[in-house]
Amino acid sequence: MQDFAGRIAVITGGGTGMGRELARQLAAEGCNVAMCDVSAKTMAETKALCDKAGLAQGQRITAHVADVADEAQVTRFQREVAEQQDTDRIHLLFNNAGIGGGGSMIATPRAEWERTFGICWGGVYLNTRAFLPMLMRADAGHIVNTSSVNGFWASLGPGVPHTAYAAAKFAVKGFTEALITDLRINAPHIKCSVVMPGHIGTSIAGNSGKVISGNFSDKLSAAQIATARARLTAMQVDAAKYSDEQIEAMVKERARRFLEEAPMTAAEAAKVILDGVKAGRWRILVGADAHRIDEMVRADPERAYEPDFFATMAKEVGWRIGS
Repeated sequence: MQDFAGRIAVITGGGTGMGRELARQLAAEGCNVAMCDVSAKTMAETKALCDKAGLAQGQRITAHVADVADEAQVTRFQREVAEQQDTDRIHLLFNNAGIGGGGSMIATPRAEWERTFGICWGGVYLNTRAFLPMLMRADAGHIVNTSSVNGFWASLGPGVPHTAYAAAKFAVKGFTEALITDLRINAPHIKCSVVMPGHIGTSIAGNSGKVISGNFSDKLSAAQIATARARLTAMQVDAAKYSDEQIEAMVKERARRFLEEAPMTAAEAAKVILDGVKAGRWRILVGADAHRIDEMVRADPERAYEPDFFATMAKEVGWRIGS
């Protein structure tokens, strides 16, 4: 699918980050876009950016509030897309929505762990199920599932447990690879790709706590501050010596650094993804760090979770230890 003009794309997590940039760049190429997110406000901002691209006559950009981990909401999202896009088919499905969190199977509350896993894996599964009939009706289709470097390397470093997110991203990668054969046999006009980004400048670090806690204000709740203290403690930092105000400032600074100091912007990442789809690649690594981590893990998988492996990798790719 080398030309997106006149096609219909569905994007989850379209309110910020790579989802927003995918929507904007697809719209600029003349593609109709239907996006979902939990935030109507951020989707309105995305839609405004799409409109600035200069929409072709009859081109549709629609926004739908939906939690991708909730099957009833995903089903409603699918119905709304059919109604508001006035179609019984789509051509592109970008399962992009994701959050961080749920670090430890032992120390993290079960609800947080399952919320993270439910969005990062469940959202991919549920939306693929919901939109597959519409993809089947198209003359050509492509499913694009966002995994992560943590889909082949389950670590953020030796001092940070990362089980829910990594397990979900491994599931996304495996699911997509299995789909290659399934689609070839049962729906050969549909292709699929797994996207594995490294550190991309998005708002995931700031938004994840909001989604997990349900607190979308700029002021952190007591529960969010407690979670941040627990994370610092797990990293062997004496969190007790910091006030709540200092903890909140640290959380916001970490989110700012993740967004603004990343080696690749969300816009650059979206272009890599769309170029990969046009080239028909099933495996799309995004960022120089993703390529290098992939090389290192493949070269020495037995050492991939040793402290010295992480120290060497972080130095080579420019990751900030403890960030």
